[in-house]
Amino acid sequence: MYSVTTKAAARYLASARLDGLRLESLGSELAPGEELSAYVVQDALHERLTEAGAGAVSGHKIGCTTPIMQSYLGIDTPCAGGVFEPTERRQRGVYSFDKLLHPGVECELAVRLGADLIPDDAPYDAVSVSDAVEAVTPAIEIVDDRWVDYKAIDTPSLIADDFFGAGCVLGDDAQNWQELDLSEVEGSMTINGELVGTGKGSAILDQPLSALAWLANLMAQRGKSLKAGEFVLLGSLVETKWVERGDLVEIDLGSLGRATAHFV
Repeated sequence: MYSVTTKAAARYLASARLDGLRLESLGSELAPGEELSAYVVQDALHERLTEAGAGAVSGHKIGCTTPIMQSYLGIDTPCAGGVFEPTERRQRGVYSFDKLLHPGVECELAVRLGADLIPDDAPYDAVSVSDAVEAVTPAIEIVDDRWVDYKAIDTPSLIADDFFGAGCVLGDDAQNWQELDLSEVEGSMTINGELVGTGKGSAILDQPLSALAWLANLMAQRGKSLKAGEFVLLGSLVETKWVERGDLVEIDLGSLGRATAHFV
């Protein structure tokens, strides 16, 4: 199913993650070169990690969907990754600081799907994906900078390694989300009680569900579906903040609720 190079790249990434080692680069021999190839490496990586006991992929994350994150990373297009079920928490997440290399946090909007988004129905837009959304939830994405110098790494290689993804804390599901204008949702994030960032839903591709449509279209291009029961982190309303041992992170998305993450 996978080429020799894809298998080798996935093996290298999986070994580093499982052993807690920083990545130098994939090098010219293993780097995917372009983004669609990077997602194939990511698929192979997920399979290797699941086989090694990391659990199943239960959701997806999308990075660089807001101007603040595109500017921060110097990447002007969305990038997706997987989230493994054992790294998912509800409402209040506790994470071992020592099991992460350089952890950070982001304040996000997330959706949970109640129906599949299949290739046959593509192309999607913000309106056509809305019927598949069962609930909207506040979320803290846990990211981990696993690279020696991520600024020197090409975008396809970052995508191959799940684009910094390391987990998430999902708040309570808002079932009545249709009554809200997601573009007007305002979010804030504090660390140890100090405000570190604020943002608005409209920053996510002008309309948060446009990010979901982007991912559904990417999956369709690859002959894959987004599945009912999966969640999707749509993007960060604030710039990534790196954390230290003991930090307590809280996000507040107003009527959508709150979530916390504690690094011990």
